[in-house]
Amino acid sequence: MIARFLLKMAAATSMVTPRGSGSVLAQTSGGGVHVPTHERFVLDNGITLVIVPRRDVPLVAFNAVLRGGGLGDAPVKPGVASLVAGLLEKGAGNRDAYAFADAVEGVGGSFNAGAGAESITIRGQFLARDQQLMLELLGDALLRPRFEVEELETLRSRHIEMIKAAKDSDPSELIGLYGRAFLFQDHPYGRPVIGSETSLAAIAQHDVLDYYASQFGADRLTLVFAGDVDSAWLKRMVTKVFAGWRRAPVPAAKLLRPARVRDRRVLLIDSPGSVQTYFWIGNVGVDRRYPQRAALDLVNTLYGGRFTSLLNTELRIKSGLSYGARSGFTRGTVPGEFAIHSFAQTEHTAQAIDLSLQTLTRLKREGVTAEMLDSARAYVLGQYPLSFETATDWAAAMGEIELYGLGPDYIDNYGPTLRKVTLQDAREVITEAFPTPDALAIVLVGDAAKIRDQVKGYGTITDMTLTQPAFDPAEVIPVAGG
Repeated sequence: MIARFLLKMAAATSMVTPRGSGSVLAQTSGGGVHVPTHERFVLDNGITLVIVPRRDVPLVAFNAVLRGGGLGDAPVKPGVASLVAGLLEKGAGNRDAYAFADAVEGVGGSFNAGAGAESITIRGQFLARDQQLMLELLGDALLRPRFEVEELETLRSRHIEMIKAAKDSDPSELIGLYGRAFLFQDHPYGRPVIGSETSLAAIAQHDVLDYYASQFGADRLTLVFAGDVDSAWLKRMVTKVFAGWRRAPVPAAKLLRPARVRDRRVLLIDSPGSVQTYFWIGNVGVDRRYPQRAALDLVNTLYGGRFTSLLNTELRIKSGLSYGARSGFTRGTVPGEFAIHSFAQTEHTAQAIDLSLQTLTRLKREGVTAEMLDSARAYVLGQYPLSFETATDWAAAMGEIELYGLGPDYIDNYGPTLRKVTLQDAREVITEAFPTPDALAIVLVGDAAKIRDQVKGYGTITDMTLTQPAFDPAEVIPVAGG
């Protein structure tokens, strides 16, 4: 339950592509995926409408992407966007929360909203025969949300309790929030989109109303519909439903490129009595438009992106120090983080971190071989089409393309580019995108009294406790030398 909540609410800079029922839309062969025939319109008030017609199954998936997301939050009150998104499901137009949910569930549909670092999204799926209701609910949610005080208080309390529960049951679900706050500091990517216990408690109805008034508008919105639709009818109905919607009064916030850390620093989050240490090791990586994306995916697959990766082989298969270790890049309009995630028994904390750093040193020094690259290529070419099997998948993918201004070639050219990645491409990616082991933000959640001596050699230590109601360590005084 907690994991599902955080997956929905903590999507930082990349959009999660959900899997769902629906028809297969893409033509795929050997890892090649092509964007299906679609239509794209920009309405008079600035709404971008994308229609992907396909009548294999009588279903329609939709994805409404509103630019802004956590970027629209005040720096001292992260979490407003996530509450706004959640409240879009809790009553709109003439329907209160119960009636709205009943309207969706009564026809077997789905309607889910969430916030990310750069957007609020509403995604769902209805039977083709219920398109009229789908558009009515979507129009109400975006144009006439209720934002009732009682629903806000319930949702805010639920978010706070979910964060507390995650701290008690599985801090690994939150360590990325601590990691981004420590790495990005004052940059918007450092703010937790879901908010913190502190910031959520301070959010009132006027914050929600102010966010809606300033951040919602037609020119911020992309609507994607995929499935059994009549394009002419759908365009006419979308125009009718949203015709009176104004443009947002302010442009979406612009992001500056975050700076990489140039040394090693440690955030030690005390969880007294913990029998294991969760760790996150990262630095600023690359953005969504990084030109060597295919090579990046292949190298990360080899380093920490699959079960037989270098990282997992060392920490799980060979040493047995962890049940799993992985790495990945979060890529937004500007570079997000590259991060390593794992955990180990308390007494083996330093050994596990040392092995992680050694694998990174090995990658930087030795690179990868042609045989390794071919293995990763076969793996990625086999996995990539699985993200484009349904109408829901394509609604999400086309929304992502519009959000980041990528164009259909982002998908169409991926397979052919993967096949052309060379060892030289891999070497360039390792040099450019992967951090050096001496320049990293290291975040640890564990029993500080038992692991401090193990980790004091990694860099200057900043202390927090897991019970502190915020993720940002900025106000905590560093302990020089540990």
